[in-house]
Amino acid sequence: MDKFAASFTSFGKTVSSSVTPFAARSQQWIREQTGNAGEKTELPHDYVELETRIDALKATHQKLLAATSQYANEAYDYPPNIKESFQDLGKGISEKVNLLSKSQNLSDAQAAMVAPPSAKPQPKTFSHAIARASLAGSQNITMATPQGSTEPDPLAQGLEKVAIAQEKVGEARLEQDEQIQGKFLAGWSTTLNQNIKAADKARTAVQNARLSLDAAKGRAAAGGKHEESYSEPQRRAIEQAEDVFVEKVDEATSVMRNVLDTPEPLRNLVELMKAQAEFHARAAEILEDVAKNIADIQVEQEDGWRKAREG
Repeated sequence: MDKFAASFTSFGKTVSSSVTPFAARSQQWIREQTGNAGEKTELPHDYVELETRIDALKATHQKLLAATSQYANEAYDYPPNIKESFQDLGKGISEKVNLLSKSQNLSDAQAAMVAPPSAKPQPKTFSHAIARASLAGSQNITMATPQGSTEPDPLAQGLEKVAIAQEKVGEARLEQDEQIQGKFLAGWSTTLNQNIKAADKARTAVQNARLSLDAAKGRAAAGGKHEESYSEPQRRAIEQAEDVFVEKVDEATSVMRNVLDTPEPLRNLVELMKAQAEFHARAAEILEDVAKNIADIQVEQEDGWRKAREG
């Protein structure tokens, strides 16, 4: 035999050794799907229960991640009907209020509202959108107030306070989102894409080992032969396949138990709730404070209106 023929024969043996087990599993799977296979090797009851729990854990992670992944999208609550210009998304509310406070006349105020934008555009959140609309409204009313008026317009005052408060709420929401991304989304994604994926891989190995075992049994029983009439090579093939099957079941059982027993998903869930609680507490504090301040302006305006009518 020349070198080429020898190499080709060696290559053929290598391909055969790698393809034949796959082909045997594939044929066994097809026979099972078409109802032409013999009795399937049963998986241990405890193992099947673990598989069911892993499936439930996987579905839970996928569903909650699909919902909470919105926290990685800054504009998840930004109203789609709002049309804001590049200038609107320029300087922040606090910056604009500071510039407006230094204005000496209407020209200065107009310049403050259209001041060159910051390097980073303003966030597109619902609260930031309310803040920008409120400040624009405050400035429109102020600029429409007759010059020489000694008293600031109460509504303009209230809108400015709303603008500042809503910007603070928007910033608190962004802080919440950052915490959730780092302490919840990252952890649950790791569990799904690494831990549960490892369990799925181990389960696939069990399925392949089971198919190989049943394929070996099927070949030995071909022609209606009973177990006592199997040849020695056939017995060894079945025993080897059984050893691999038991080994893969043990390995997958260990992997699945580790995935199910880890407290990491619950830790991540705690962080999700904490981040939301901190945000809502901070938002409530900001909004309650601004509501009291605006109520004071309202009372003062009503007193003035009442005195003017009585006079």
